[in-house]
Amino acid sequence: MDIVTDLEYIKEKTLEREEENWEFRAFLKELDMTPKEIDAIVHEIVDEVTSQIDCTKCANCCNQIRPVLDKEDVSKFALGLKMETSEFQERFLSQDTENSKQYVFKELPCPFLANNKCSNYDCRPKDCRSYPHLHKKDFTSRLWGVIENYGVCPIVFNVYEQLKIELWDHDSFENDDFDFEWE
Repeated sequence: MDIVTDLEYIKEKTLEREEENWEFRAFLKELDMTPKEIDAIVHEIVDEVTSQIDCTKCANCCNQIRPVLDKEDVSKFALGLKMETSEFQERFLSQDTENSKQYVFKELPCPFLANNKCSNYDCRPKDCRSYPHLHKKDFTSRLWGVIENYGVCPIVFNVYEQLKIELWDHDSFENDDFDFEWE
């Protein structure tokens, strides 16, 4: 599989394929496979793609997305900075608009991004540790997030495109990103 990592190209294809991506989402929702079967395919593709992408060459997630932090994340991150939790919250966080018990960083890119790496890596929030969340189960129940991250993360882009190749009717689908042969 050819892996696409050029962020400008991914951004361009995100705009071009917006309707296609929503159609594929609908297709996945109606696919005659169990969630467990789809997860197995996704996880296999994720393993292959992530083995070929170095996130520290990209760090686009840290530039584009505000992770959600719970109280445990806040305490741990502040401790890693050798800072009081209240000071850390005041200087760097705001309450999440969807859940008042959670927080997000006030700024983008992440204020702790240095040379495409987290300067507090060992204490990073769970949301950062788990990004892009493709290893989790019930892939088809999280497709809104997948589509949102398609234009942000080369891993998500490549996994979603490879899923189209493996699962969608190949006669009605053209993809110039990957070299493949149908068996």
